[in-house]
Amino acid sequence: MNSEALFEESLKYLVGGVNSPVRAFRGMGRTPFFTERASGCRLYTCDGKELIDLVCSWGPALFGHNNGHIKKAVAEALEKGTSFGTPSEGELKMAKLVCEMIPCAEKVRMTNSGTEATMSAVRLARGYTGRDRIVKFSGCYHGHVDSLLVKAGSGALTFGNPDSAGVPEALAKLTSVLPFNDLKAVEDLFSRCGNEIACVILEPYPANTGLLIPDSGYLAELRKICTKYGALLIFDEVITGFRIGPGGAQARDGVIPDLCALGKIIGGGLPVGAFCGKRKIMDNIAPLGKVYQAGTLSGNPLAMAAGAAALEKIRSENPYESLERKSAQVVKAALEAAIKKGIPLQAPQAGSLFSFFFNENPIKNCDDAMNSSRELYSKFFKLCLDSGLYLAPSPFEICFMSCAHSDSDVDKVSEIISDAISKI
Repeated sequence: MNSEALFEESLKYLVGGVNSPVRAFRGMGRTPFFTERASGCRLYTCDGKELIDLVCSWGPALFGHNNGHIKKAVAEALEKGTSFGTPSEGELKMAKLVCEMIPCAEKVRMTNSGTEATMSAVRLARGYTGRDRIVKFSGCYHGHVDSLLVKAGSGALTFGNPDSAGVPEALAKLTSVLPFNDLKAVEDLFSRCGNEIACVILEPYPANTGLLIPDSGYLAELRKICTKYGALLIFDEVITGFRIGPGGAQARDGVIPDLCALGKIIGGGLPVGAFCGKRKIMDNIAPLGKVYQAGTLSGNPLAMAAGAAALEKIRSENPYESLERKSAQVVKAALEAAIKKGIPLQAPQAGSLFSFFFNENPIKNCDDAMNSSRELYSKFFKLCLDSGLYLAPSPFEICFMSCAHSDSDVDKVSEIISDAISKI
């Protein structure tokens, strides 16, 4: 069956034909393709097409798809079983790696997804501080947690419905939403109700409304404000952790949060999540403390093996300089093509993360992102896809570079993007 037939059949059994909304391509006005297999930096579709992939499974494929080192680790783990329901040495190995590489990590609790990680971190912050109010930033997406699906990014923006149905109003009222990169808004809120605030949670480099870059000193000031008022600072590094650098955004910027949520790369492509932080806070989780969190498949041996293999590969190869160089080449090509065409384009980049906003003005926050042209992005996406390049099927998602993208692949990507912009 080709992609169109598979999608028609999927619509009968899967909600919207997909298991995550943005995959439906609804914002792009076309039927999604179905992937048959993936290898390196390429996807091979059920229609017999070969695509260079700049989505990389939404981030986990740092070393490309079906990496031999990670695949071998999973195969060896599979020989021992798929799930134990007991402690295993693989969990300890993963926890040690996280604690050695992530600056704030003194203890770790594994989960099954990034959503579980952020949900648990917020619960822990409330339990530790004895406060109920939390602060998040417009456009930051922290998974489909009730308290955090308030002015969220990612697919919520794509479908123009950032406040999800099913979130109780009373619960939403305990979440204060502020604009990103606006310190005065943070200071004003804390001056009014700082003693009610359990935590501030944010993506240090928001990547679910396109990529936003924090202003110089912004993260450091958030750290100071939280410390002053006794609120916890939580970094959601599900995307940036081990991708923007070996120690995440906190190491890159030298700002250490109290708690951190992780995911994606720490599973090596398998479902996983984790939250970590300072010992005195983490020890409030059951069985040591009164904050309850549990998961049948948490610390799954296959995910632990894949994740540990990925983190060990990161430590041995330290690929970040190469990833940043390749990403910068693509961004440069896009900006030069836009100038030549006379089309307004912003292309923020941090490490191997970058995105494209068809906007005359720099993108500082969610409102800026929303004011970018969706129509131009849709045309750009379609032209790239028809030329064999897969970008995120939403103007509010980002691109990911992988180690599997060779220099010749990057040249080809730059060529396709430049040509697409010239034809918009």
